[in-house]
Amino acid sequence: MGLLVFVRNLLLALCLFLVLGFLYYSAWKLHLFQWEDSKYDRLGFLLKLDSKLPAELATKYANFSEGTCKPGYASALMTAIFPRFSKPAPMFLDDSFRKWARIREFVPPFGIKGQDNLIKAILSVTKEYRLTPALDSLSCRRCIIVGNGGVLANKSLGSRIDDYDIVVRLNSAPVKGFEKDVGSKTTLRITYPEGAMQRPEQYERDSLFVLAGFKWQDFKWLKYIVYKERVPFPKQGQVQAVSSR
Repeated sequence: MGLLVFVRNLLLALCLFLVLGFLYYSAWKLHLFQWEDSKYDRLGFLLKLDSKLPAELATKYANFSEGTCKPGYASALMTAIFPRFSKPAPMFLDDSFRKWARIREFVPPFGIKGQDNLIKAILSVTKEYRLTPALDSLSCRRCIIVGNGGVLANKSLGSRIDDYDIVVRLNSAPVKGFEKDVGSKTTLRITYPEGAMQRPEQYERDSLFVLAGFKWQDFKWLKYIVYKERVPFPKQGQVQAVSSR
């Protein structure tokens, strides 16, 4: 009798497992079928990127001459590529960062989970969290991101790059000695510890230093700099994320 009960329970469990497996497989296939007929991927991005705006937006910006600043153009284009695009948070973390619940749910680089105290300590000293007043006062800003590759060599595009309102450079991309090709203007220099310039005099005087934190050690590194602290020597078996100078 005991054996029959055991076999019966085993068969019931097996049937339940098969039913759940079938439902899961069916739901996955249905979801896949829906996205196959869609022009967006599962995250909501456009599958086939296109630099063209929808007709109604193209008409809005049709009267703007080539090279002029187009207010709202970048946001409109981003929304066309990614309809879920929104701008819920400021460009840079400021003292209101605790209000942005979404970025506090994820660890770096997708959020700031676990970094609240470090960020609070850094912001309490830095004070400034925005672009310069002159740039903030512009109703429209023309921006350019200058990469680190050699494609600009001998192109003499320096003056054209400097014509933009905001020039963004990455990590330790050199400027001095290459102004003819890469320009001399730097508004923002975005970097992380391993890619940063090591000497303060290497940074452009009027540029803003922007940390792109990919891991929790990056925030600690910035705190050491802001507070002018000596980086503690790592314990045996640990890897030192930054070096002290």
